[in-house]
Amino acid sequence: MSRTSPSPSRWLALTVLSAAMLMTILDGSIVTVALPAIQQDLGFSPSGLSWTVNAYLIAFGGLLLLAGRLGDLIGRKAMFLAGNVVFTVASLLAGAATGPTMLIAARFLQGVGSAMASAVVLGILVTLFTETGERAKAIGIFSFTGAAGASIGQVLGGVLTDALNWHWIFFINLPIGLATIALAIRALPADRGAGLAAGADVLGAALVTSGLMLGIYTVVKIEQYGWLAAHTLGLGAISLALLAAFFVRQATARTPLMPLRIFRSRNVWGANLVQVLTLSAMFAFQIIVALYMQKVLGYGALDTGLAMLPAALAIGGVSLFVSARLNTRFGERAVLLAGLVLLLGAMGWLTRVPVNANYVTDLLPVMLLIAGGGLVLPALTALGMSGAKADDAGLASGLFNTTQQIGMATGVAVLSTLAASRTEELLTAGNTEALALTGGYHLAFGTAAALLATAIAVTFTVLRQHQPNTAPAELTLQPRA
Repeated sequence: MSRTSPSPSRWLALTVLSAAMLMTILDGSIVTVALPAIQQDLGFSPSGLSWTVNAYLIAFGGLLLLAGRLGDLIGRKAMFLAGNVVFTVASLLAGAATGPTMLIAARFLQGVGSAMASAVVLGILVTLFTETGERAKAIGIFSFTGAAGASIGQVLGGVLTDALNWHWIFFINLPIGLATIALAIRALPADRGAGLAAGADVLGAALVTSGLMLGIYTVVKIEQYGWLAAHTLGLGAISLALLAAFFVRQATARTPLMPLRIFRSRNVWGANLVQVLTLSAMFAFQIIVALYMQKVLGYGALDTGLAMLPAALAIGGVSLFVSARLNTRFGERAVLLAGLVLLLGAMGWLTRVPVNANYVTDLLPVMLLIAGGGLVLPALTALGMSGAKADDAGLASGLFNTTQQIGMATGVAVLSTLAASRTEELLTAGNTEALALTGGYHLAFGTAAALLATAIAVTFTVLRQHQPNTAPAELTLQPRA
């Protein structure tokens, strides 16, 4: 295959891909702020309210792998457009919801659309940018979009809910979605998939989708039922059995949904493992630091948001302005290791925060060290996608996004449960609530540090710096006939 000239509209295409990811990230964080208003307006029960989040997570995380492979088979542009159409329509239905059932169903449909679009984004990106420096810059911009979306989601959710009403946290997706669809039709190059005959494994699709959905459901309910409850152990065993059956099926099927050859690349499986470990650990910062500020230090919601703003600015600034240059000069593996060391320093620092912390001396250094996330995510993305051939780019993208969701869900379940258990022990021993909470958070931060140390070990021993120009044709989209 000869190398084709770069698409002249690839930077516009990057804007489209980033806008779609921004919409997905915003939707994941903007809803949390509006939950009290949604509960009051629609009459949700406390347990039912969690399904406005869980329904989205289960559909999104459960379908990413399938959607990524289908993108390789039917065309990644077609999958991206279809996903954005589904998400936009679902957003309209969510905003117009008049009862809990309608909202939960719309949120599930939003998760389906997000999975369809998000699963192929990285696959499209690496086929558009084949030159080392340009790809590093593109991935840096894309990573910045994710960091920005997570940072402004809660603020925007509060503004829309207070100034208008909760319906607008979903209606805001309509103009973004429509603009993304219109620009994508023009900017994304047409690609021809391998055809469903190359991987139309219906049984495999059913096994992996049901296994992932059930697994994510089990993880998000651990905090309610506990690790050793029959509910957790039973559903967890069924989920693992389904996923094991899926891998057996892929090894024997004539046209597997997920060709196991993708795992021959140590960068593919190694980067996905590092991502699970890193994002599980980062939950300690994203959520538990905010809880510490509010429950122990007595910060209000606005004060907490402002206190964490330096971290958002640091991550965004590093991913946008620094990461691409460092990746090009030193290689992604070295930059990834440096970023993980910074994150490890942040988690280690948090294990010593006192009950009466001073923001400038006890917390601000953490906000600056967390800038390591701006180095980690672009480098990890580049390494994870470097081992995928053209026919598997959508699958690799879907796999990478799937492990993101697994990492975040696992972090929620593991670290919050450990913190709650340790807090309960300290309260029983006669400690004050503030001391008990701080002790529980210290355990969560220490566990996060251990996860990051493991990620460093995996990076050092497994990942290898890829040679980006050895086979550039493999990362070039074929024009549609």
